Amino acid sequence: MSSSPHVAWLRLSPTSGQNVGVSSLSFVADLGIEGDRHAKPDSRNQVLLMDTETLDVLELGPGDIRENVATTGIDLASLNEGDRVRIGAEVEVVISHPCEPCYKMDILRPGLQEEIRGRRGMLATVSVGGVAIAGDPISLTTAAEA
Repeated sequence: MSSSPHVAWLRLSPTSGQNVGVSSLSFVADLGIEGDRHAKPDSRNQVLLMDTETLDVLELGPGDIRENVATTGIDLASLNEGDRVRIGAEVEVVISHPCEPCYKMDILRPGLQEEIRGRRGMLATVSVGGVAIAGDPISLTTAAEA
């Protein structure tokens, strides 16, 4: 796989507590991911992006933190509200805010909620819909450049 920024894997949360690996995700503008329980108009929490580098450091695997899109080669923690993330040729999401870890992290591993604070990825809204697959390239446009 390429060392340039790309999608490592994709996951869908059709119901609470469920997070399954999928080969592709269909993003719908202003709604979220088709079939995901977080797909809601006017929500700032439509998509959770998480980087594999942080997951590796924390010894977490795919789906442990309920991410939708796992990235490689991007420092997600450095992104700001309004930054745009292009996934593949079609999809674009806009960063809304950092994802705050909830009590469920401590169910996964005692102390994880505090350990992952400030590193649980970024929540985003879908600005341009389309289909994304694992391996898709990722590019960034900062809010200042837009």
